[in-house]
Amino acid sequence: MSYDLAVWHGERPKDEDAGAVFDELYERYLESEDVFAEPAPRIEAYVEALVERYPDDVPGGPWASPPVLGEASGPIVYLLISHSRAEEVSEYAAALAREHGLLCYDPQGETLRD
Repeated sequence: MSYDLAVWHGERPKDEDAGAVFDELYERYLESEDVFAEPAPRIEAYVEALVERYPDDVPGGPWASPPVLGEASGPIVYLLISHSRAEEVSEYAAALAREHGLLCYDPQGETLRD
């Protein structure tokens, strides 16, 4: 079981449209087996900063599906965080997304995280 977050680069949608934007990005870049896109530079820099604080190559780390960069494609990364560390890591991940000019979306709550 994991707590998931999506972080992407793009225009901020209206709150009520964020779920549809997430669904489209997820389907286009992460779900499709036909499309692989190198992570966008902003996404790659974000993931590097995230795993600097929370390494994805150590036993007992907070990631439910390492390596984290393996969950990135084009303008989006999908983070799977272990429930035991979800609050701590998700708060940092959302704040770091803001610092990098990215959007952070909580699919469980169907809302953008500010």
